[in-house]
Amino acid sequence: MPTPATPGAAAPLQTYATHRRHFPLFHYFALPILLANVAVAVGHAIRRPSLWNAWLVIVALGLVGGLVASRASTLYVQNRLIALEMRLRLAATLPPELRARIPELRLRHLIGLRFAGDAELPGLVERCLRGELATADAIKREIRDWRPDFARA
Repeated sequence: MPTPATPGAAAPLQTYATHRRHFPLFHYFALPILLANVAVAVGHAIRRPSLWNAWLVIVALGLVGGLVASRASTLYVQNRLIALEMRLRLAATLPPELRARIPELRLRHLIGLRFAGDAELPGLVERCLRGELATADAIKREIRDWRPDFARA
């Protein structure tokens, strides 16, 4: 996870093009190995059909399912935390007329807005509330003053 090397050091640049996060242990190690295990188990079950080999395919699928469920649970909790953080941030930065409308924002709006700088938040929130920016991706594409977020799952 890229972070400044020393306290007070400038954070690496983050933009729409570079903001996606890959967790190497999950994306490049555990998941590929477990998917390869499914392929090996299926190949073995096809070459030597038996109840035991069918069971090994089921176990291999269960391992992939468990890993993916674990990752999905982490992302679900992260999204709830982002929503809470953003509601607090919006309450502190928006003008009173927009502050009263914070409950109208959907989770996808809050997730996209987290990358916007404080000065640009009111305009983006207004556009979300008017229905111009319906998805987190649409919001992120409109951000000009990118606020990096390196502390995420």
